[in-house]
Amino acid sequence: MTVSRYYRPELDVLRFIAFLCVFFVHRMDLAPFDPVKQYWLYNISLVGNFGVPVFFLLSAYLITELLIREQEQTGSIHPKAFYLRRILRIWPLYFLVFFGWVLVTPFFFPEFKLPPIAWGAFSMFAGNIYISFNGWLPAYPLNPLWSISVEEQFYILIPLLAAYGGKTGLKTAAYLFLAVAYAVLVCYGLHPTDGFNSAWTNSFVQFQFFSAGILLSVYFKGWTPQWPITVRVLMIGAALGCWLTASIVCGIHADAPHLSNVTETVIGWMLILLGAVLLFLSLLGIPGQFLPKPLIYLGRISYGLYVFHISFYWLVYKTFGEELSEISQSLGIGEWRNTLGFIIVFIATVLLSMLSYSFFEKPFLQLKKRFTFVPSRD
Repeated sequence: MTVSRYYRPELDVLRFIAFLCVFFVHRMDLAPFDPVKQYWLYNISLVGNFGVPVFFLLSAYLITELLIREQEQTGSIHPKAFYLRRILRIWPLYFLVFFGWVLVTPFFFPEFKLPPIAWGAFSMFAGNIYISFNGWLPAYPLNPLWSISVEEQFYILIPLLAAYGGKTGLKTAAYLFLAVAYAVLVCYGLHPTDGFNSAWTNSFVQFQFFSAGILLSVYFKGWTPQWPITVRVLMIGAALGCWLTASIVCGIHADAPHLSNVTETVIGWMLILLGAVLLFLSLLGIPGQFLPKPLIYLGRISYGLYVFHISFYWLVYKTFGEELSEISQSLGIGEWRNTLGFIIVFIATVLLSMLSYSFFEKPFLQLKKRFTFVPSRD
């Protein structure tokens, strides 16, 4: 039986865009813009948090698409093979970064010390649940790994839903996830907080984006839009408008204090979801001539970009901040955080991600092919 390959390079570009959203917002943790003097820079950077839901939606869309094609082309879905593929793609780099920081912490960063329960939670891909109840880790570079926990929780469910429920089961589960997400958000709206907002790391809330990815795959049935570039650009602008409205008007600011009422909470998260869908659709089916190969490649290594960038932010802005400030002054650059520091972090993140992909991740990706029924990017 001939099995056709399924790969859409434009979605690698979308991965890189989602990473850039996260990259810009994490800079704000260590070198924030002034919300008054730099109003638009501040607010546009702030909605970078919503790049994470784009990752979730994209992941669900591609996995659903591949599982449906596996069923159609081979006659069945193989959950065990799916789990092995995900383990080979996610676990090696995840555990390298997590335990790498755990091992160096006592010697170089004692302030990052984690309680054993945190080790256990992140080792079992329940890091987001730990953060939801305990707040962010003192080990700042490990905090973004919460989203990997959410993805792994989704990965447990999706092949079983596809194998035993088919498209009907997938759709039913997706609508159920959406209903649960907004029921949970109503609860958050009824109980505002002036501290850490656990809605951002709540699996039930974030599963709405996986639901959207599932539904787009099931209903599109392989269809891709052929819209002109002007329409796509307008959709990108509309996506940004949705996110800015959710942030500025409805007060949805990721993990920031949750002071919105029920109406603002529900509408705000719906706008985040709509923005993620619009951004996804703005790239889906875009002609190849509009896809620069460097951006496709950067999307391909986006997993490494995501897990490494926060470590470089910490090292550059916190650990070597004084030295960089002196160098910047000697070069007449001025405020180094907006220029030299930002550039160093980006270049270092890209270089390490390239090395990681070529020499560490690829051997596992080669093994992954043994359990692949519908070839895709790797």
